[in-house]
Amino acid sequence: MPSHVVIVGGSMGGLRAAEQLIANKFDGIVTIVGDEKHMPYNRPPLSKDVLAAERDEQNSTLDHWHSSVAFRQRKSIADVRWRLGSPAVSSDLTAKTLTLADGEVLHYDGLVVATGLRPRRLDLPGPQSGRHVIRTLDDAIGLRAELQPGTRVIVVGGGFIGCETAATARKLGCEVHIVEPMAAPMIRPLGEEFGNALRRVHEASGVHVHTGASVEETVGGADDPSRLSAVILTDGTRLDADVLIESVGSHPNVEWLDGNDLDLSNGVLCDNHMRVESRPDVVAVGDIARFPDPATGNIPRRIEHWCIPTDTAKRAAATLIAHLSDEPGPDAPFSPLPSFWSDQFGLRLQGYGSPGDADHISVLEGDLAAPVDQDPSALDGTVVGYCQGSRLVGVVMLSPSPVTARKYREAVETSRTTVLTA
Repeated sequence: MPSHVVIVGGSMGGLRAAEQLIANKFDGIVTIVGDEKHMPYNRPPLSKDVLAAERDEQNSTLDHWHSSVAFRQRKSIADVRWRLGSPAVSSDLTAKTLTLADGEVLHYDGLVVATGLRPRRLDLPGPQSGRHVIRTLDDAIGLRAELQPGTRVIVVGGGFIGCETAATARKLGCEVHIVEPMAAPMIRPLGEEFGNALRRVHEASGVHVHTGASVEETVGGADDPSRLSAVILTDGTRLDADVLIESVGSHPNVEWLDGNDLDLSNGVLCDNHMRVESRPDVVAVGDIARFPDPATGNIPRRIEHWCIPTDTAKRAAATLIAHLSDEPGPDAPFSPLPSFWSDQFGLRLQGYGSPGDADHISVLEGDLAAPVDQDPSALDGTVVGYCQGSRLVGVVMLSPSPVTARKYREAVETSRTTVLTA
């Protein structure tokens, strides 16, 4: 009987895992289980292209928008079995079974954990209507219907998604406020100096930025108390609001793995081969996987960047196939280079490496303090290096040329390689 690999997670990570299994000559059965009914699609456009697009009767349907963001299906995975719309709710890793929401029980020889994340929600008193998150296509389409000129929008959280969504809403003619508990937007991934530069870009484009506070309460309208009309911040500020967008982090989808004696405290703990706590028949991919990287100190961590599902899928597929074929697995250190980008008010923010590991930064090109009151492009070409001691651990650029982007990517890769070969 051919081996059966079940991939739990029908998004990018699950798709890439299936592709890599087939590319590595796996000749058994592959089943992908997903909670959404949609085939895998690209999530970064949700806070930008999908929200920003003009709507009419022809391009406002769910099918239209799914086709615009869906990943191309390779012929190599034509025989993959899809079980969409019924997520896994429990598992028994000893018996090698998992149970779906509709009651079906699947048996496997190899398991790929690719269930990703879900948005964290604020626990707020007051009306719940008008509150949104952006994680799924349905989320984005539902929010877009409310983003009309003059709509009063509050974005809680000044990270990547929060800032992108604020920029999109402002370009649609909304009145937009960002509420960020820290001293500047994007401060956790990029640092305060870079965050303040982006703050100036948003404020010059008409976004109101409130730092050092969060939303404490939502307030209903006088005519309809169930409908959002304002929010109260922790510093006492009252902001009129029609829409509240919550971009305050995420939770790994690990509950279906409860009861298997795993460390699920922050995603799924893996080794450097992407094996879940060294179990040879279970691997994990994507931003749910917490794995050690020898280039960054071998401390297990989750990485929530777009490149990680593809990189981890390559490693996990090779590891799992080696187990199923009773052959040696890959032994080279696994050290994927994080890469990320963000589009805000015409600026393309592009980065490589691990800026969060730095103990100081250095502006390598351009000027983070350049005036942006008239044109955000004054920051074009700015390059910021993130260093740990004398070692370059990351770089973030604003609208770099292809030559510049390649140059600094290679610099970060060289720095990481030096650690791996030391």
